[in-house]
Amino acid sequence: MLIRQFTYLVALAKERHFGRAAAACNISQPSLSAAIKQLEEELGVPIVERGHRYTGLTAEGEQILSTAKRVLHETEIMRQMLSGFRDGLGGKLRIGAIPTALTLVPDLTAEFSARYPGVTFEISSLTSEEIQQRIDDFTLDAGITYLDNEPLQRVIAKPMHRQTFRLLVRKDSHLGACTEISWKEAADLNLCLLTPNMQNRRIIDGVFRTIGRAPKAVVETNSILILCAHATMAGFASIVPSQIIQSFAMPANTVAIDLVKPMISRSIGLIISDRQPSRPLAQILFDMTRSIEMER
Repeated sequence: MLIRQFTYLVALAKERHFGRAAAACNISQPSLSAAIKQLEEELGVPIVERGHRYTGLTAEGEQILSTAKRVLHETEIMRQMLSGFRDGLGGKLRIGAIPTALTLVPDLTAEFSARYPGVTFEISSLTSEEIQQRIDDFTLDAGITYLDNEPLQRVIAKPMHRQTFRLLVRKDSHLGACTEISWKEAADLNLCLLTPNMQNRRIIDGVFRTIGRAPKAVVETNSILILCAHATMAGFASIVPSQIIQSFAMPANTVAIDLVKPMISRSIGLIISDRQPSRPLAQILFDMTRSIEMER
């Protein structure tokens, strides 16, 4: 019973709503509420702040939540090991990727799925900070993120790709015939950039600071699709990672221009928790990445 109660508690903390947590666990809301209440009685402490609606966990509840995540993590490791002995490798592999690295995910999942068809995948688009947090709290098995721009903690990492940046503009703009443009010149354009909470944007802002300029961000978004779409509109330009352009067809009537002076690049790679024991699926993914050539 304790495992099921812990599952409900983790779902409640994630959804912050009894009804949504119950739906995520495929049970009724009264059943979830009763299980949480029973857990409180068994442990002898209040777990959920009481009110007409969910407002959060008590201090004791936060401690229990941390323990619940570790227990569920260890339980999943055991299940994967036993499944491997009995039926071959199975289970779900949860991967989080920063938006600018989502195009790298199929290189991993296609190879993994071909070798281990019993495994399914849950792919999430997350910020680098969210990836670190979710690996720490055992709700993510692996992440694809920047390796060399901001410090990573409690993980092991493997480089996959070197990201560079290009300016995406309309072909009929005054820049349409250019093959390269300096970051200083780009600072004067009406730019569409990712939002400041994303590491990609912090990298871009850092480049502009090194040349004593600030970008004129007239559109900020957390969507690569919107980033590229605005480049098709007159008067806008977007700074995008090169592999986005290489992985998908260029938006209609646009051209990608190299950003120079300075030329910059950042390493993107796979990370998993360095805690032992590691989840079998995560470790296999990490080991398998050695044989995947990322030629973008």
